[in-house]
Amino acid sequence: VQLVESGEGLVQPGGSLRLSCVASGFIFSVYGMSWYRQAPGKERELVASIDSAGVRRTYADSVKGRFTISRDNAKNTVYLQMNSLKPDDTAVYYCFVPNYWGQGTQVTVSS
Repeated sequence: VQLVESGEGLVQPGGSLRLSCVASGFIFSVYGMSWYRQAPGKERELVASIDSAGVRRTYADSVKGRFTISRDNAKNTVYLQMNSLKPDDTAVYYCFVPNYWGQGTQVTVSS
């Protein structure tokens, strides 16, 4: 199983960024996927999840209304669209499928 994230960057407060995670080594279309994040000195936390069909989505309270998780089963890819970014969103973001993590991608929100 491989999960490869991309889309890292430095963005100003209020800006937007889209993360992508390309999956391989398993049947992507039958698994729910999630994004987690870990800020310096803090525990890793769940940001958003999406079911296998892309119908049911859940979000952490801290990102509701700003972040959108989506997936393209034809491309084995899950996305995280992040809008209205805040400095508190600064973290390493990880793609997750049960028992497997991506390598993480850095998001920094700073002026």
